[in-house]
Amino acid sequence: MARILTLTLNPALDLTVELARLDAGQVNRSDEMHTHAAGKGVNVAQVLADLGHQVTVSGFLGEDNLQAFETLFAKRGFVDAFIRVPGETRSNIKVAEQDGRITDINGPGPNVDAAAQQALLDRLLQIAPGHDAVVVAGSLPRGVSAQWLRELIEKLNALGLKVALDSSGEALRAALQARPWLIKPNTEELADALGCEVVSPTAEAQAAARLHAQGIEHVVISHGADGVNWFSVGSALHASPPKVSVASTVGAGDSLLAGMLHGLLSADTPEQTLRTATAIAAMAVTQIGFGINDAAHLAQLEQGVRVRPLTEQ
Repeated sequence: MARILTLTLNPALDLTVELARLDAGQVNRSDEMHTHAAGKGVNVAQVLADLGHQVTVSGFLGEDNLQAFETLFAKRGFVDAFIRVPGETRSNIKVAEQDGRITDINGPGPNVDAAAQQALLDRLLQIAPGHDAVVVAGSLPRGVSAQWLRELIEKLNALGLKVALDSSGEALRAALQARPWLIKPNTEELADALGCEVVSPTAEAQAAARLHAQGIEHVVISHGADGVNWFSVGSALHASPPKVSVASTVGAGDSLLAGMLHGLLSADTPEQTLRTATAIAAMAVTQIGFGINDAAHLAQLEQGVRVRPLTEQ
């Protein structure tokens, strides 16, 4: 299996509140509450670990609330290469209603100064060689600029590493200029990054061709319950997921990204790569939390995924 480094620059403690229905402005009583050490790269790391890969996790963590993260890293056997910074890692509140609707209230994260940013760069230049791929996922904490992110990806590219990127907004726009190996936006994020409408498979194909010409090899565009479009150089595939009961959509995109990396680094066929990744994402929405906890259920979901060439109706 592969050695994979995940970078979560702005991790979070996710507090998920389950209730029948959220009534704004009223007193609401929850059915269940769950707290998870999370953040997009951390979520990806958990799925990759369940798929058998060796994982190093890095980014910035607040010194004042480390316990949940350090407990998770030890339990999962992750190599912990996070830089500790003053303050608290942010908290995100997820309100999960019975009909599958999720309301997010995300915190801002700590301020990360120039010294901490340099410390992370120094650590990555030391530890990144020897990994097969690097996942850069999530938002930027206060103090970290989009230009810094672009330069980080350029440094990882210079080390000969495959960089998979999952971000949005200004961070995605800047990072695209560094030509990551793989990106996983949704259509809104892609349209915002490219400054054009992306409202059809034809428009997606045109956007992907533009990115391929720029040097980005894989463009994975998520459509939630409507599936996934994957454009690689010379190939375009669509996967339709099976129907499942939705507990929470939190982590579905991270699970999809982990599944794509797994297939690509395991030399699976493109069809098998996309089928497995889509099934992993489908499994993710049936649960609160992250990871693959039932291999038989995953195999069953894979049988319900339809993969076809994107031009096929």
